[in-house]
Amino acid sequence: MNLSPTLSRFVLHWGEMGTRWGVNRTVSQIHALLYIHGRPMHAEEIVDTLGVARSNVSNSLRELQSWKLARLVHLPGDRRDHFETSTDIWEMFRTIVREREQRELAPTMTVLRDLLADPALSKEPAEVRLRLKATLEFLEILTAWSDEMLRLDVATLTKVLKLGARIKKLLGREADAKT
Repeated sequence: MNLSPTLSRFVLHWGEMGTRWGVNRTVSQIHALLYIHGRPMHAEEIVDTLGVARSNVSNSLRELQSWKLARLVHLPGDRRDHFETSTDIWEMFRTIVREREQRELAPTMTVLRDLLADPALSKEPAEVRLRLKATLEFLEILTAWSDEMLRLDVATLTKVLKLGARIKKLLGREADAKT
């Protein structure tokens, strides 16, 4: 399958953005291709479309599955494995946030809790202990907020996100009134 210049630009850009987010370029391009086409694709079709090695596609699909961003599907009359991703941008966003939280923030919070509980920490300067505690508190607040936001329905979440600038103005006025 040949991509139109528009779709090719999207897929290539998604791949570039993926590398900036710490994700392999091909993984990101495959995800973009599945997302933009909105239908299941088999590995050979992905190979032909993106012009990448079959082994790279296989590894990338496994990576997408581990992130819960691609799922295996079977089509009637076709024995090949096909893969699809959500075409709901909000569902995709929620999946990415949850997976990043689980893979990156949760282990960091575990290490911070372990460090703060370790009696050896008392030998470190007070500033170090305070920074570790502040970091853990920040991550706990961030993940609690994130969890609450991800539980909201799309309409409510959209409203909350659009309120951002107005909340800043409101808080700015309150802060000005206190000084």
